Amino acid sequence: MKAEADPFPETLADTLAGLQRLIRRRLRADTPGPSLRGAEVDLLRLVVDRPGIRVSEAAKELYLAGNSVSTLVNRLVRDGYLIRETDPADRRAARLLSTPAADARLSDWRQRRAVLVRSRMAGLDTADRAALEAALPALRALAAQLHEEAEER
Repeated sequence: MKAEADPFPETLADTLAGLQRLIRRRLRADTPGPSLRGAEVDLLRLVVDRPGIRVSEAAKELYLAGNSVSTLVNRLVRDGYLIRETDPADRRAARLLSTPAADARLSDWRQRRAVLVRSRMAGLDTADRAALEAALPALRALAAQLHEEAEER
């Protein structure tokens, strides 16, 4: 008799992806300006957190192909959210900086995300909130393992 595979890893991955997708959809509906895809938001967040990051470093950090990140950069530059400048240390490389418009949009997005999640968590019972809080260290450890594995490739 064949042993059934543990369904928990797939259920966990589906749940986390679905949760992230729902949060983005809710926030996107109330966001002024051009709609940003998830990868564009991820790139903006990275550039705000690490000003001057090179395009190649951003691609590695986001686990995307360099040409995919270049496409995202072009759109975000066009929309006024990123500045691409030549790296003085290597004139062949481009560094990325956020614009005030990007900083304001991300700040607003982060505040609205916190309000959204806080309000929905308030609707959970104490045991569910405690279970989610208790799961955070394990989720961070899982993320670290996935990150390490991706770095090895």
